[in-house]
Amino acid sequence: MVDPWFYGVAIPAVIVLGISKSGFGSGLGSIAVPLMAMVVSVPAAAAILMPVLLVLDLLSIHAFRKDYDKDLLKWLIPWSIFGVFIGYLSFKTLDSRWVSGIVGVCTLLFLVQRIFFPKSRSFSSPSKRTGIVLTITSGFTSFLAHAGGPPINAFMLPLNLAPMRFAATLAVLFTCVNLSKWVPYSLLGLLDTQNMMTSLTLLPFAPIGVWLGIRWAKKMKPDLFFKLVHVGMFVTGCKLIWDAFGS
Repeated sequence: MVDPWFYGVAIPAVIVLGISKSGFGSGLGSIAVPLMAMVVSVPAAAAILMPVLLVLDLLSIHAFRKDYDKDLLKWLIPWSIFGVFIGYLSFKTLDSRWVSGIVGVCTLLFLVQRIFFPKSRSFSSPSKRTGIVLTITSGFTSFLAHAGGPPINAFMLPLNLAPMRFAATLAVLFTCVNLSKWVPYSLLGLLDTQNMMTSLTLLPFAPIGVWLGIRWAKKMKPDLFFKLVHVGMFVTGCKLIWDAFGS
């Protein structure tokens, strides 16, 4: 890929993706594919980001290796990978714009409930059934557009985890999810030589986002941390809805 417009969009997308994955599990990284989709197709953008995600995952795992919630991950990982499998089965039949719209609407509805009905029993104590649905949805949207952050945040934010444990648990979860996507992406023919070579040119920018995210997460007060999580989810939700219905 030699188009300068592509790199003008892709480089900021990679940095934002690194910040989101390493420090702020807000789903803000979900805008990476929609941003890149302004200059390439959604499947191509998702494929190009696969090696970048692998590097980001490894850096995040190293940084948060002592902070994640093991018991929660044992429950989250199988359901999210099941969502990946559903995404693989429906990849060729489902319009990615509809996926963006669904994720965006659900994200904003969650924020409305979080802000205006913070003491709602269904919100403050998410049921196991709700968790299963949201986790499967996260794997599904992650496969189609690397947009798994908003659904899983809708389940995890009410758990009131400490910021570092919150970020670390999401880092490990999405490492497993992203690794599970390599084989189906290959079967769909998305990991071709052009996409992989383009991805290699973006890899040097991945550590910048990781470094920024980890630095901010460690120094930030919990209240401010989760306010920024909400801001990130709001921006993501609006962007996804615009991509689905705005054009």
